[in-house]
Amino acid sequence: MSVLATIGMQAVEVAQEAFTAAEERNIAGASGAGMAYGLAAIGPGIGIGYLVGQAVQAMARQPESAGAVRTNMFLGIAFTEALALIGFVVFILLKFA
Repeated sequence: MSVLATIGMQAVEVAQEAFTAAEERNIAGASGAGMAYGLAAIGPGIGIGYLVGQAVQAMARQPESAGAVRTNMFLGIAFTEALALIGFVVFILLKFA
């Protein structure tokens, strides 16, 4: 028997175990909280990447305005990162409430 088949058989045995209602609720809460934070982190990650890329492009095109662009970039990063922090708060609320 191959190693993958053995691991698969063990996974099926574990999946067939009965959980109590409290354990199922904890598993569902942890899964939901992890999913919520994962989804909440996608948007700010894309937003910050786009923001920094556009700021670098603006600084390359207009080097004399690099200071103002950099300041606005950091403000935008802070506001975008606040969305990720709100997602983390929701994660904590779902996990422990």
